[in-house]
Amino acid sequence: MAVYCVRVTTGSYLMAGTLDNIFVTLVGTCGESPKQRLDRLGRDFAPGSVQKYKVRCSAELGELLLLRLHKERYAFLSTDSWYCSRIRVTAPDGTLSHFPCYQWIEGYCTIELRPGTARTICQDSLPLLLDHRKRELQDRQECYRWKVYAPGFPGIIDVSSFEEMESDKKFALTKTTPCADQGNSSRNRYLPGFPMKIDIPSLLYMEPNIRYSATKTTSLLFNAIPTSLGMKLRGLLDRKGSWKRLGDIRNILRCHKTVTSEYVTEHWREDHFFGYQYLNGVNPVMLHCLSSLPSKLPVTHDMVAPVLGPGTCLQTELEKGNIFLADYWILAEVPVHCLNGRTQYVAAPLCLLWLNPQGALVPLAIQLSQTPGPNSPIFLPTDSDWDWLLAKTWVRNSEFLVHENNTHFLCTHLLCEAFAMATLRQLPLCHPIYKLLLPHTRYTLQVNTIARATLLNPEGLVDKVTSIGRQGLLYLMSTGLAHFTYTNFCLPDSLRARGVLAIPNYHYRDDGLKIWVAIESFVSEVVGYYYPGDTSVQQDSELQAWVGEIFAQAFLGRESSGFPRRLCSPGELVKFLTAIIFNCSAQHAAVNSGQHDFGVWMPNAPSSMRQPPPQTKGTTTLKSYLDTLPEVNTTCNNILLFWLVSQEPKDQRPLGTYPDEHFTEDAPRRSIAAFQNRLAQISRDIRERNRGLELPYAYLDPPLIENSVSI
Repeated sequence: MAVYCVRVTTGSYLMAGTLDNIFVTLVGTCGESPKQRLDRLGRDFAPGSVQKYKVRCSAELGELLLLRLHKERYAFLSTDSWYCSRIRVTAPDGTLSHFPCYQWIEGYCTIELRPGTARTICQDSLPLLLDHRKRELQDRQECYRWKVYAPGFPGIIDVSSFEEMESDKKFALTKTTPCADQGNSSRNRYLPGFPMKIDIPSLLYMEPNIRYSATKTTSLLFNAIPTSLGMKLRGLLDRKGSWKRLGDIRNILRCHKTVTSEYVTEHWREDHFFGYQYLNGVNPVMLHCLSSLPSKLPVTHDMVAPVLGPGTCLQTELEKGNIFLADYWILAEVPVHCLNGRTQYVAAPLCLLWLNPQGALVPLAIQLSQTPGPNSPIFLPTDSDWDWLLAKTWVRNSEFLVHENNTHFLCTHLLCEAFAMATLRQLPLCHPIYKLLLPHTRYTLQVNTIARATLLNPEGLVDKVTSIGRQGLLYLMSTGLAHFTYTNFCLPDSLRARGVLAIPNYHYRDDGLKIWVAIESFVSEVVGYYYPGDTSVQQDSELQAWVGEIFAQAFLGRESSGFPRRLCSPGELVKFLTAIIFNCSAQHAAVNSGQHDFGVWMPNAPSSMRQPPPQTKGTTTLKSYLDTLPEVNTTCNNILLFWLVSQEPKDQRPLGTYPDEHFTEDAPRRSIAAFQNRLAQISRDIRERNRGLELPYAYLDPPLIENSVSI
């Protein structure tokens, strides 16, 4: 008689336990155990519990290959969900086997777990294990299906597949606790005071292991409802018309001020702060260094000489690499939208900036169209205060549109959704790259589904607050993806290509590069452990299917993008994985977390403009400026959105935090510890630097970076 000791850990989430019967079967190289019920005196699988059981076999089973968990009805009770964290089995000879699970098990079913040792398909030879990999991926590909959201868009998750599974009774998705302490509710509804419809199925009607936890869902709603209700009660969400005074805008979110939002309110008019935002604002990826001026921007030295001062000239500054351009060409043909029954307007400006001897980036000239001419004057700092302020505000509106649609939603949310989908569909649980990437996909599919159901849907918030509406959004994102390249995606390459490696006080660049290097070092160690050479990468058919699906679904098979469709070496794999993890975590934090800080003062980030770009100088007044800015209700709806997306709901996991122990070998666990130590040092360095800054930059402080795109 051989006795195996089985230790089962149930997750600590609310209602993670189960009253159903749980059975186990151990499968080894020399046979398998009888199916045995795990039963002790009292409740067995309470939330957070760790229970020990004995499984008796007639003989030893050899090396354990699989552990089957069977979940079956208990008496006449209705089924409930169970979150199994992990199982550890001690063999008669003392050998310890780890079986990571970390998933919700619903209904009455059998799941098979492999030991925690990560293995590529090349390292498996037993038909039993090869068949297990194949069946696991077939099941996941049936569950997670691709869908085309719009032409030219990355592929997205097809949530209708979950509804089909519900109708087939394959998943009990109407239950109250399917994923990390979740609740249930009725379908589409407006919550009290909330300006946009909440699609309740998008919050809850998802495959259980990708759904928001109840903690995160509740936190999200509690962030939203009091703020929106307060605006509603004050009549702001329904008030049309212009703002009477600029100062009135300060009263919108009196209780939600931050150090940065107050700084923005005080300094938004200043040219130095206008330039600063290109480096450390929410869209720090727009600048390109110029060696010569483009023909479409005919700025002369005489125009900018008063700003440059004596002792230099425009050509000299170009040769020194001190002249930069922000070009909003992508807006030139974007469709426009109506708000409150009035047509809105869009510009496609060119903004020329100068790095002055004091190390500050300041605007030199602004042209509000891509075509020079008498109806497209070049605005200068020497123009009247209102003319110059209006020109800068048009640029800030263009910043808003490009940032929200492309830098933020397309390049982090949508691309990271495609990475998550390909990972779930092409890599089995035992694959080392699955284990590496899974924490960086947490909640991404859920948050994007919510966004499509509430923000991007027809008559959603995008249609309520932006000058381009949903149709403009579709145009911007498809055009942006068609021009997006692997160089843009990889931070060091992007900085080098844009010529911005030497600009001082570029905290996004400095902090981002440190985090990139830390991720790269971590990924390099993990990849080196599982892929000793080029052949091991080239022959991993699952890995190649994964990168091929990303190329086809995220980048639509466009060769000119430069993204890999096949990986040929560990070095190529390390770079690709580093870029994915960076963009799913640090890049999203950089372009998301400061939206409230920089946008709550609406003139700094107007979502729409109600008058056309000026075609002559000398006509702008305070009244015409206020009549160009968004109306009161548009402003409030947009600021509410900024507030929501900048408040990371609870149930957070900061970058480098891996409480689910998917890796069980010593080598990757040591690499994780080293990664966490590097991030801790980066955090200390950032906080030390910030103590000497007038305006601290903390968006890339590692403890404030979420592991994944989850809000």
